[in-house]
Amino acid sequence: MLKKLKQLGPGMIVAAAFIGPGTVTTASMAGAGYGYTLLWAMLFSIFATVILQEMTARLGTQAKMGLGEAIRKKSTNKFLRYLSFALVISAIVIGNAAYESGNLAGAVLGFEDFPEVFGINLLLIFIGIIAFILLFLGKYKYIERFLVLLVSIMGIVFIFAAILLQPSITEILKGLFIPGIPEKAGLMVVGLIGTTVVPYNLFLHASASKTKWKTGDSLKLSRLDTILSVSLGGLITMAIMITAAVAFEGNSQEIDGIGALGEQLQPILGDWSTHFIAFGFLAAGFSSSITAPLAAAFATSEILDWKDGLKNKKFKMVWAFVLFTGIIIASLGFQPTALILFAQVANGLLLPILAVYLLWIVNDRDLMGNHANSKLINIIGVVVIIVTLLLGLKSIFTALGIL
Repeated sequence: MLKKLKQLGPGMIVAAAFIGPGTVTTASMAGAGYGYTLLWAMLFSIFATVILQEMTARLGTQAKMGLGEAIRKKSTNKFLRYLSFALVISAIVIGNAAYESGNLAGAVLGFEDFPEVFGINLLLIFIGIIAFILLFLGKYKYIERFLVLLVSIMGIVFIFAAILLQPSITEILKGLFIPGIPEKAGLMVVGLIGTTVVPYNLFLHASASKTKWKTGDSLKLSRLDTILSVSLGGLITMAIMITAAVAFEGNSQEIDGIGALGEQLQPILGDWSTHFIAFGFLAAGFSSSITAPLAAAFATSEILDWKDGLKNKKFKMVWAFVLFTGIIIASLGFQPTALILFAQVANGLLLPILAVYLLWIVNDRDLMGNHANSKLINIIGVVVIIVTLLLGLKSIFTALGIL
């Protein structure tokens, strides 16, 4: 079993991608404002993410294709093909460039006292340099191991924090298995699901699985990797919700940053409590700052049929654009509101479309052979697609100010 665990990786990259500063903030607000009552939404998110990511991992390990490549090959209608290409590239590349600034800003959130050069936080520069080196080297195993390390740090920090505050096990079980949406909590449910079921992870996971496992007998291992990694990521998010639920007891207005969370752990951890939480945010922002550019490059290269993977010059130009755009925006200290609004709308459209494409692709026996979807997986997949469609529409309406 230990030998198998050492071979895991692509699923951990997915977990590293969806636990960013935005997820930490959303989970904190959910726990502080609504206690344990929205834990069921995270449980559903984990289930939906496992279903979709297992399909993409199967596509990568069995058909030896990334999702972008499969979409390109399956799209025979020119209009739909170019529409799909435009939507994927705009949502993933421009959207990830916008979100990258939030990843980097979130990573240094607890380290505002760090020295600055020309008004730019040195830690921000350091994170940018490490991310650039890892991506430029183009060595998948280095990227994977580094992200596994960061997920481990997040797990230790947030799960340990939740345990230290001694939450009510009975209330946790109620929140997990008795669904309910308190008044004005609808958008928070959408936020929790939306930060976990992420469109660009579908591209990232298929490509990472194809790169990691070269032989076709790795299906069981990829499934184990997906289930364990996504579940761990979900557990970390739940731990953040539980920590905030205990610490703030239904008053999300008290959350004003890392300091507020750290103060709740001060009786246990002393003066180091704020730094403890800050390291969790650092790991969350750092991991997402690597996966966002990587996913954008994978999606673009596969859609446009670029060869040589991580070593391709155009592949490097895409991730460099996303990374440097994020660094510049984060160093200037403002949020790219218009870009993020566009990204929310584009991703709201993209998620259900990608889910439909994915279901179509993994039912193609010419591509998948005996590893095409079973009837049960198709039924579950359709349910997940309906939920993602509603989620997508809700996020679009919210972004446009209609809801």
